[in-house]
Amino acid sequence: MKPFVRKLLVAALALLMLPFGAWQSDAALAAGAGNRKPESKNVIVLIGDGMGPAQVSAARIYSKNKLKKPSLNLDSIYVGQATTFADKGEDGDTIVSGEVTDSASAGTAFATGHKTYNAAISVSNEDISKPFASVIEASKAAGKSTGLVTTARITHATPAVYAAHVRNRDNENAIASQYLESGVDVLLGGGKRYFVSKEDKGKRDDKTIIPDFEKKGYKVVYDKKGLAALTSKNQKILGLFHDSHVDYVLDRKPETPSLADMTAKAIEALSTNPVGFTMMVEGGRIDHAAHANDFGAMIQETLDFDAAVKVALDFAKKDGNTSVVITADHETGGLSLSRDNIYELSVDAWDAQQISSELLAPQLAQATSTTKIKELIQKYTGFSDLTEEEAQYILQGDGASYKQEGAFNQVMAKRYLIGWSGHGHSAVDVGVWAYGPIVQHVQGQIDNTAIATSIAQVAGLDLEKATKELQAKYLYPKYKGNNDGTVLFPAVKLAQALQIKVTDNKDAKVTTFAKGNVTLKVQSGSKVTVNGKASTLPAEVDSNILYLSLEAFSQLTGQALKWDALSERIILE
Repeated sequence: MKPFVRKLLVAALALLMLPFGAWQSDAALAAGAGNRKPESKNVIVLIGDGMGPAQVSAARIYSKNKLKKPSLNLDSIYVGQATTFADKGEDGDTIVSGEVTDSASAGTAFATGHKTYNAAISVSNEDISKPFASVIEASKAAGKSTGLVTTARITHATPAVYAAHVRNRDNENAIASQYLESGVDVLLGGGKRYFVSKEDKGKRDDKTIIPDFEKKGYKVVYDKKGLAALTSKNQKILGLFHDSHVDYVLDRKPETPSLADMTAKAIEALSTNPVGFTMMVEGGRIDHAAHANDFGAMIQETLDFDAAVKVALDFAKKDGNTSVVITADHETGGLSLSRDNIYELSVDAWDAQQISSELLAPQLAQATSTTKIKELIQKYTGFSDLTEEEAQYILQGDGASYKQEGAFNQVMAKRYLIGWSGHGHSAVDVGVWAYGPIVQHVQGQIDNTAIATSIAQVAGLDLEKATKELQAKYLYPKYKGNNDGTVLFPAVKLAQALQIKVTDNKDAKVTTFAKGNVTLKVQSGSKVTVNGKASTLPAEVDSNILYLSLEAFSQLTGQALKWDALSERIILE
């Protein structure tokens, strides 16, 4: 037998010996997952927001030295690492590569299996964006119970990507309203202000929507006692434990539940469904502490997250039909566990801080002398050796947006013998940990999109079908308002999305839109005719882009297209 023939036969036999589906792409498997028997009835995904490799190492070093626990709950199930890059996108007038992601684009990737631009919440990277369904939405369609748990606002980017769709993550009022539509069974975190009207001291222009959740059967709770009082009979829960983000562990009051408390209660409620459940748990404030360069708070938040990991793993091991997957959306702060060419870490000082820098910041800002600065530092850290130069630096602020808080954290970093590269995210790969059948799908070096496709695969979810159903209902366009307040849309792009034929005669300065028996023409960017008759439909050219109103497209399609101003989306049906 010729050598090359022998090689072909060996390769073919190797493929035949692989488990069924092993040679197929994760995307292909996920698309057809709904047609196969699930490998796991339940899936729990845990996200350490901003939790890069150095954050994990720091928490472990602290645990070993201060808590006498040589390892984290995470450690025993480490399986690999994930890339975190996003799509190219816009940052003001600048086009950015996407190599450094934000939580919205990273979350979209591991919730839906699709890349997008920074700030996007589960929509595509287009002028007329389309929604992508998440594993939570696909689970709901499959009859499973679903839950979202976080120490950040429940309307923040990471939970939002699982059950909402907006072009910009800052539209948290819309995210709260979309949760009401989504049917997610358990919602636990902060962010009460986005459920409450301005009249009731919240952020909403319309009304307080908490009663709407209650009408749909949600039990609403606001503290640890209220959460603990719930039983497994309470299968729909809205827990709002702070007006904004849940307090840092260092600042947490007795009435505030831990992430482990929230995780345990969510599992108790969701596990009553015989079809199974899918839930996401986020340690959201690891990221916030790292943004501020608050090392002390960051360690405690990472340990708080690791305690929730233990709750999830304990349930999975006892249940026997649950997969657990853990990762991070990105690293934050560019943390290094070394500095100044000193081969040492001042671990003994890592528990010196008694409150977060967030809580200390207002007091530092009010200080009028270096003497007062020194008093505050000694009171809240025990350090009495602050130099006049260091105190002056804190008094003046670090020159960045974190001001006195940032300067305080830089001074503390020197004492800890650690360093930060800045206040933003970095592009480093993040860890992946897993337990149960999902392990074989997320081992080694993967992309963050594989988290979603692997969940769909093991849980038997049809992400493609769920996405098609969403895209038949909504579009998320760029838009602008004209002088009289009418909302206008990029005409050519929206026409293409609605499958309307477009002909652009630049010489005659005429753009023609045609569908069925309707022809709409725009002359010189402003004069509109419909089937040859003059029309008062508004048209406008801005930066060489033609804009038309939604009414123009309703006439072309014969559909009563509607504009949802809150969610900034077009309703197609």
